[in-house]
Amino acid sequence: MKYNFDEQVPRRGTCSYKWDSAKNEDVLPMWVADMDFRTAPAIVDALRQRVEHGIFGYTRVPDSYYKAVTDWFVRRHGWAIGREWIIYTSGVVPALSAIIKALTQPGDRVLVQTPVYNCFFSSIRNNGCEIVSSPLIYANNSFFIDFDDLERKTTDPKVKVMLLCNPHNPAGRVWTREELTRIGEICIRNGVMVVADEIHCELTLPDYVYTPFASISDEFLIHSITCLSPSKAFNIAGLQIANIVCADDVVRAKIDRAINDNEVCDVNPFGVIATQAAYNDSEEWLEQLLDYLNQNYLYMRDFCKTYLPGFPITILEGTYLVWMDCRKFRISSEQLEHRLVNEARLWLNAGRMYGAEGEGFMRWNIACPRAVLIEGLERFRNFAYKK
Repeated sequence: MKYNFDEQVPRRGTCSYKWDSAKNEDVLPMWVADMDFRTAPAIVDALRQRVEHGIFGYTRVPDSYYKAVTDWFVRRHGWAIGREWIIYTSGVVPALSAIIKALTQPGDRVLVQTPVYNCFFSSIRNNGCEIVSSPLIYANNSFFIDFDDLERKTTDPKVKVMLLCNPHNPAGRVWTREELTRIGEICIRNGVMVVADEIHCELTLPDYVYTPFASISDEFLIHSITCLSPSKAFNIAGLQIANIVCADDVVRAKIDRAINDNEVCDVNPFGVIATQAAYNDSEEWLEQLLDYLNQNYLYMRDFCKTYLPGFPITILEGTYLVWMDCRKFRISSEQLEHRLVNEARLWLNAGRMYGAEGEGFMRWNIACPRAVLIEGLERFRNFAYKK
């Protein structure tokens, strides 16, 4: 079946955080990281069938849920996850917060690679911990790991956890097996637990390969915890479902306790149903989505080379989030975000929210029909050159 990702589905008036947050209806939102495509038909059909039952009581997660998750990761990524390793919860951010709570004490330090997903910062601070940054190196329109700096930072005995974003938001990198191996060796050598946020794992573009951090070796498996969710790839973030994968029985028990302490141990029936439909019946939809996203990126890349040569974008390996260098404007990214909304009627994310290294950059969400992407690029072009 051929899926139509060119269809423009109206989202205003649906309580969409992305579309209904702007004061003016003519603002084009290309900021919040959800997609403007209908989710896979198999997911819609499964949800419709569940809705028609008409009773929505408390949910017991069935064995079929765990089988869907484990079968998917074996089939698609060659990673055999033990059923007993999985703890379900209401989202990756609640998962990260609970994991940090389980593994640290107030005053401990947690390492991140900036610029990075902004909710990492709040999860760390909310647990009374300090943020330690090992900034990525920006060069040749891409990002690279400063392994010497990473080694130095992890030797600090107060650094207990490293939050790894794989694939990386907003850098767009899909870390190679070799890069992940060096990260793991450094962290294990220095007694730092790796917590891998791999929510974007299915959004790996052609020519790149996602490697689950924990799949590299048994040692990496025991010295890491992985957070997963179908929410990004299948556009079901509002259904609030995620999985924590932890092979160490003692550590997993601590995380389970923290999940219960934080009261994020319950999930809703729709997330459970949608996850199974995504992993069991929606792989072809995902393949077509990835091709469409790649074509969107190639269009944006060529457009920027032709019409916006002063605003280079990163090489996109994974996610649907494109990082643009806007330092030519010589204003802060927050000021630029404000001006784009008010003058161009275009809403992008200010790079500064992802750490100091994001200053002067903007993040684009290109998970939208091509016509919407073109409109956004034209609005930015007209703003940049004041047509």
